[in-house]
Amino acid sequence: MPPRRVTLTFDNGPTPGITERVLEILERRGIRSTFFVIGRNLAEAASLARQAHAAGHWIGNHTFSHAVAFGDRPEANFAADEIATTQRAIGELSHPNNLFRPYGNSGLIGPHLLSRAAIAYLLANRFQTVLWNSVPGDWRDAAGWVETCIAQVLENEWSVVVLHDIDNGCLPRLPELLQRLNDLGAVYEQDFPESVILTRDGSRTVNLSPEYVSD
Repeated sequence: MPPRRVTLTFDNGPTPGITERVLEILERRGIRSTFFVIGRNLAEAASLARQAHAAGHWIGNHTFSHAVAFGDRPEANFAADEIATTQRAIGELSHPNNLFRPYGNSGLIGPHLLSRAAIAYLLANRFQTVLWNSVPGDWRDAAGWVETCIAQVLENEWSVVVLHDIDNGCLPRLPELLQRLNDLGAVYEQDFPESVILTRDGSRTVNLSPEYVSD
């Protein structure tokens, strides 16, 4: 079996008391990842995003409120506010490609992810929209998410894993996961496979199909 490629991503932070410990674990392993931050969290935890950025991790936009998927509220002003407010808060920490990940509502893939208005905004502002192909459920299955993650990694040549730097997220078992991945001979990547990219540099990719759009 060829080595599995793994891109680790951390959603829903930054979270004081959690994010900095996740950063320490990643630093010990020499792993660089992407933190998809929630805009409202940056008001009190912007220093953690700066710390992640300084350590070589990428900072992406994961909406401001993380409460309603764009497909469930398709008006244009909602999408623009959710994305733009967070991007302003990210500021100079932003990746050059303006990384964005939509709210998936427990990691689900479907038409709730995006609206036509959201897509128009992402294209006009040249965001790179990034999905995922591994959601092991660290926030909902403390006992089983590591095993789920390993199984999902074995199914994909290149896994984009969604973990969470939040309370009740990946932190307690993150070292165990990394050891298991090392034992598999996994190769850590910071970039993303083409298969999870929906928009880039003002253009749609071939992956942006109607299955991701509600209206």
